[in-house]
Amino acid sequence: MIHIFKVSGQRFVPALTMEEAFWIHLENPSPEEIERIVKKYNLEEDFITDLQDADENARLEWDEGALLTILRVPIYYKHRSAKISFATAPMGIISTEDKLITVSFYDNEILTQYLEGKHRPFNITQQSFLLNINLRTAIYFLKFLKEINRRTTLIEDELHQSMKNKELIRLLRMEKSLVYFNTALKSNEIILERLQRTRWLLNDPDAEDMIEDVIIENKQAIEMANIYSSILSGMMDAFASIISNNLNVVMKFLTSITIIISVPTLIVSIYGMNVPLPFQESNFAFALIMGISVLISLILVLVFIHKKYF
Repeated sequence: MIHIFKVSGQRFVPALTMEEAFWIHLENPSPEEIERIVKKYNLEEDFITDLQDADENARLEWDEGALLTILRVPIYYKHRSAKISFATAPMGIISTEDKLITVSFYDNEILTQYLEGKHRPFNITQQSFLLNINLRTAIYFLKFLKEINRRTTLIEDELHQSMKNKELIRLLRMEKSLVYFNTALKSNEIILERLQRTRWLLNDPDAEDMIEDVIIENKQAIEMANIYSSILSGMMDAFASIISNNLNVVMKFLTSITIIISVPTLIVSIYGMNVPLPFQESNFAFALIMGISVLISLILVLVFIHKKYF
């Protein structure tokens, strides 16, 4: 799908034709739509098709007056069938002489406010709009990181009540999301630092100040991702140790019970043999044998209690 917008004052409004458009957004475009945009603006087809790869790295690329900026943006999967709730995907921003083209093959909320015309007014230039997208990307990373931390805390509370594989798997998925976020944020940081050094931003005096704010927000998101990842990693190690310790306690208890039960079993087995045995002529043989068995078992119980095996 192709969305086209022009600038009205300090906001985006729908445009009627591509000629009057300032911003063109390709949302999961079809091959025909890709071919149309590529031919109309003389772009490399790879500028768009490369973004279909979910693992495409963030990068900057120049080609015949067009600047391609690929960012890794956060994605939230709401449906329960998703393996992980939070991941990242590539989003492309192509700057030509008089047009700004954004491309996304994956649903994300970065451009929602701009598409719906609900964004705050600002002095719209290609440079300022690109930096605004970068800023919103960093803000959404922070937002999702806080949600990951909240969910991790809830899972931790559930694990304190009962350790189940379901909760541990959910923690592993949270840890996987943090790895994705951390990697994406660091690659975005490299892109921002490269943008800061390019002459392209010199066309907009306000861009130099704004990119510093964007870099600060991105660094804050990186720090949060590192902190939450360390906390989650420590939590997983702690729960693994607890589970291992609980297993050892159970095994020690079962071993002690087995030893205690084996003594009466041994004595009874011996007296079940068809050979001459002590007390076999006594009328109190059964009571005596059972008494000795119980006494030895009680002694073993006291010994294990003293050794804190129970």
